[in-house]
Amino acid sequence: MLPYCHSRFVSKRRPTREVRIGTVGIGGSNPVRIQSMTTTPTQDVGATVRQVIALVDAGCEIVRITAQNIKAARALGEIRSQLQREKIQVPLVADIHFLPQSAMEAAFHVDKVRINPGNYADRKRFAVREYSDAQYNEELERLFAAFTPIVRRCREYGRAMRIGTNHGSLSDRIMNRFGDTPLGMVESALEFIRICEAHSFHDIVLSMKASNPKVMIQAYRLAAARMDDAGMDYPLHLGVTEAGDGEDARVKSAIGIGSLLADGLGDTIRVSLTEDPVYEVPVARDLAMKATRLHDRYRNRMAGRGGNEIDSIDPYTFNRRVSRPLRLTDTITAGSSVPPRVVTCVEDACDSPDRQAKAIESSLRVLGDTAPDGFLIRVDDADRIDRLPVVLALIIDAGRWIALELGSSIQVDDLQILQGVLPPRSGIVREFGSGDGRLLEAWIAFTAAADLILVLDVIPETLSTLAPTLNQFEHGNFVFTCSTNSEHSHSLGCYRALVEVLRSAKSQSPVWIRSTSSNSIEAKNYHGDRVLESSILIGGLSCDGIGDIVSIEGETDLARSTTLSFNVLQGARARISKAEFVACPSCGRTLFDLETTTQKVRAQTAHLKGITIAVMGCIVNGPGEMADADFGYVGGAPGKVNLYVGKECVQYHIPEEQAVDKLIDLIKGHGKWVDADAEHEFQSTNASVVSDK
Repeated sequence: MLPYCHSRFVSKRRPTREVRIGTVGIGGSNPVRIQSMTTTPTQDVGATVRQVIALVDAGCEIVRITAQNIKAARALGEIRSQLQREKIQVPLVADIHFLPQSAMEAAFHVDKVRINPGNYADRKRFAVREYSDAQYNEELERLFAAFTPIVRRCREYGRAMRIGTNHGSLSDRIMNRFGDTPLGMVESALEFIRICEAHSFHDIVLSMKASNPKVMIQAYRLAAARMDDAGMDYPLHLGVTEAGDGEDARVKSAIGIGSLLADGLGDTIRVSLTEDPVYEVPVARDLAMKATRLHDRYRNRMAGRGGNEIDSIDPYTFNRRVSRPLRLTDTITAGSSVPPRVVTCVEDACDSPDRQAKAIESSLRVLGDTAPDGFLIRVDDADRIDRLPVVLALIIDAGRWIALELGSSIQVDDLQILQGVLPPRSGIVREFGSGDGRLLEAWIAFTAAADLILVLDVIPETLSTLAPTLNQFEHGNFVFTCSTNSEHSHSLGCYRALVEVLRSAKSQSPVWIRSTSSNSIEAKNYHGDRVLESSILIGGLSCDGIGDIVSIEGETDLARSTTLSFNVLQGARARISKAEFVACPSCGRTLFDLETTTQKVRAQTAHLKGITIAVMGCIVNGPGEMADADFGYVGGAPGKVNLYVGKECVQYHIPEEQAVDKLIDLIKGHGKWVDADAEHEFQSTNASVVSDK
């Protein structure tokens, strides 16, 4: 199997050539660059210039502008002139779909041209046919002739090019040969790269975007592997397309972009939000800063060590790690036979049990169907164990699992009182180190006698000593976790290493992914916003098929940490708890107010668990981009909306003021509608909070 990165356990950046975008370098020794895109009509030069300036002021280093036709492409020249008069030197990128003539004009005025292989010079009619090798080669010859002019112009004028493949907008030829798959995305891009190389043009940046982070991750990994195998070293532009708005969009972007950056892939990034593009910049900046910390950690501590380690995960095909079922309560089971379970950490429960009991009761009432499957309570003082029953009784009555995290001062003898309080199958969390052999045996004996589950929190540096110890015990009630970062690794790498140790010991014990301050990418004991950190860790591992229990710790609001856990699992498509929204971030092509429309659609439909709804501003982001959506709400003309079922348009030119009601009628007509009570509808529409506005 081709490797796609230096190591899946440490973060060494993939080496690439430098590609100059005007005055800004991408790849090579340059930092991860921040990009965004304007949403104003391109021909409204004044509005577009103002938005570019706002983006630059926010920290954006490269700005993309749509050139949907020749007039818009010509307007790029005036936009550049006005920016120069304002002393703004930011590189500009022209976004091209369908029209090679627009690309040819835009290349006179911008620093980079972005083309989509699926619609630049190829056919997209959703036609099903078989191509013989001769027919396929004829298509490639036609493609060579159609693409060559823009390659020559970019080379002549010193422009760079982004070959930007999008999942769902692949050509019929690629679809029929490779399917709507990561492999099809990569092959589509490689065809265009080979044409560029035939003309000795190498100022290329590659992207593999998808609205599903799992697909996006696999596509970028495969692209890196295939390029490395072919001796190509082009930089990568990372992004999750059509991510939507609010917290959900930030979660999906962090899962896709953040986990790839942790693996050392990615040289420039754009976070696509269905919001004012200025709000994209701080999210992208935070992700880039985390990547820089990881890369610096490798350079400072790991230079010359490791590399090309092999683990058991197939990085190009999703397969969930097989773990045996473990009964947590009479009604709740963890393991690969069920979606990951959510546990919420109750901070300082022993200090104020009455207050914590009220917080638990409130969270259970507010969250309803999305309440956690269990609660984690920290116990640091043996003298306070007898104050737990008021909290434990509430959790037991609610039918939830209980796990206690015990401080190092608490020994086996201190817990005899708990045998009459804890229900069977409760969890006891203990840190495991290299010198804990006899103590571990004592804990195993205690938990077995009490019919409890032992959660082993493994210290990363002692992983090598874990396998021999595990081999002494046969299929105990174990769960393994790794809540502390290794000095030399990153949090994803620690859990991947843990899974490899379990595999070598032939253990199928469940794995609990804990997002804590101690395994943060940030400085140790980081207590900042958990959205990006948790999304990278839990979401990234979920896309690898790792994780049977998850928790996000460090939040004082129990409902907040629970909702975030469910949102991360939803973003990784690991556990669906509400409707999924695919929404484009808007650009000059958009035919309605995308931000308010998306919020309106979400307000009416967010409670429809398991349904995917696409909200697209124009046909460019229509049936192709919403590849896996059940229903689509797509701009068809100014003030008019087209409705889709899957990739098929079923209603045309609906007045915008009627379109949401018509969408609901369409969902009802297909038997996918359920009514929501007022409280649940309020929870669903307010579950995503934009934290950086």
